Amino acid sequence: MIKFEHSVFALPFAITGALLAWHGVGGQVSGLAAKFAWILLAMISARSAAMAFNRLLDRHIDAQNPRTASRHLPAGLLQVRFVWLFFAVTVALFLLASAMLGPLCLWLSPVALGVILFYSFTKRFTSLSHLVLGLALGIAPMAAGIALTGSIDWRLAALTAAVMCWTAGFDIIYACQDYEFDRTAGLHSIPVRLGLSRALRVSQLLHVVMIGCLLWLWQAYDLGGLAFAGIGITAALLLYEHSLVKPTDFSRVDAAFFAVNGWVSVIFGVCWTADILWLS
Repeated sequence: MIKFEHSVFALPFAITGALLAWHGVGGQVSGLAAKFAWILLAMISARSAAMAFNRLLDRHIDAQNPRTASRHLPAGLLQVRFVWLFFAVTVALFLLASAMLGPLCLWLSPVALGVILFYSFTKRFTSLSHLVLGLALGIAPMAAGIALTGSIDWRLAALTAAVMCWTAGFDIIYACQDYEFDRTAGLHSIPVRLGLSRALRVSQLLHVVMIGCLLWLWQAYDLGGLAFAGIGITAALLLYEHSLVKPTDFSRVDAAFFAVNGWVSVIFGVCWTADILWLS
């Protein structure tokens, strides 16, 4: 039900956020390895809790959608009671990790949980559900920065905005394949609201904004050529992603959604990590 590799979407951005915060305080952070371990646990447990909650809340909708009817809950491969237990355990692990990362993280942990769980309700009443999903992933870099330094570096808000726009953009592409079902079922999305052609243009615009946020962040932290190359590769991959889908052809949407975005996240993370460590 929960694919571990899906955590790769947000994890490199979270690590980048932590390293930027570390760079911003001159590398003066104690217990670095332990903090990164707790950040990793917080990321995986929060992602798993959010996915489990989404599957629980959407199980009846998923059963009606031919694309999702084979998922574990509607197909009867897992019991609802078990998934609720899994959800409770992952929430507990997230709260434990937050507590180990310091008082500010613990105080903010219910806010983070509220954001990532709220997303599951949004497609029932707003077409902006894609942006809420983007925010759910986008808070990860800011949260990781807080976890590492115990303080807020507001420059990381640009990375939050970048991840939010990136996620919302590719989620709009993914939602296009459910256009007919969502419209019939009364669910809300940008494709349902605007149609497929205009939805893809909105996705493109969001990815342009993402690149703009990354360029601002690159300048704000006075990073070097490796980070700039990461932005360039990210832009090239997003161009390729948009070339894979057309308003009349979404046969390659899985390649656009999973493969390309996985590479975006990993390559960006590697380039920016290398640049930050080189500068430090």
